[in-house]
Amino acid sequence: MHQVNIAYWKSPIGDLILGSFEGKLCLLDFRHRRLRPTVDKRIKKGLFADYVEQDDPLLSRTRRQLGEYLEGRRTEFDIPLQMVGSEFQKRVWKALLNVPYGTTSTYLELARSLHKENAVRAVAQANGANAIGVIIPCHRIIGSHGELTGYGGGVALKRHLLKLESTQRQPTLF
Repeated sequence: MHQVNIAYWKSPIGDLILGSFEGKLCLLDFRHRRLRPTVDKRIKKGLFADYVEQDDPLLSRTRRQLGEYLEGRRTEFDIPLQMVGSEFQKRVWKALLNVPYGTTSTYLELARSLHKENAVRAVAQANGANAIGVIIPCHRIIGSHGELTGYGGGVALKRHLLKLESTQRQPTLF
């Protein structure tokens, strides 16, 4: 059996759980999210691993970069990712990585980018199953009429993250 190193963090946006597996981030999620048991089960099963509460350099680096992002000092992350899910879910999550900082897209546009225009609902479900929040920017996906739709951290936090990104004029790399 393998292990996922996990650490809990009382971040500026709420209580988070972070997880790394073999030097890659596999989990950055809200600790008390309704889908927490489902996400945890998928990760443990997909990686044939148990959670072990143990901090490591990648989790520290993730906290630092997320902190910089929340302070408006970072627009891109350079954290290696381990996506755990179905092939379709991974395709959706990779497509989310192409939604630029400071912009939004819709579920329909995301489905079209995958050449799955008739799979909007499946794309929305995959978006909601994202276990690496903020870094895989599911918060940048909005409804077709511009409405803010569900988010693991709540719609108010989604609004906050979009506002944070919209106020940054010059992308910066660290």
